[in-house]
Amino acid sequence: MTGRVEQAAERLKALGHPVRLAILRRVVQGPEAGTPAGELQSRLDIPASTLSHHLATLADAGLVQVAREGTTLRYRADFGVLHALTDYIWQDCCAGGAAEPPPTSPCCDRD
Repeated sequence: MTGRVEQAAERLKALGHPVRLAILRRVVQGPEAGTPAGELQSRLDIPASTLSHHLATLADAGLVQVAREGTTLRYRADFGVLHALTDYIWQDCCAGGAAEPPPTSPCCDRD
């Protein structure tokens, strides 16, 4: 496997937990400057230690970035990484392994 496949697999693995997926969805909806960890904790109603563990996993996978503001940690989505991950999944969709994409392939209908 190539490094790109392994990287995509690690990022998808990080998203493969319902709590992490819920956290990421909240972060994506948050302000450009990032969402404070305390706000995520109260909105998702999970213990701080659990939230911290899941945020670390998302950050290690490169899906979120963290910035410290005094004693506050703010988390924001890395939209470039998220777009690259979804682009990676779709990149060969219409090709179907053939020179000409199959005209009726359901994966080509992304509208």
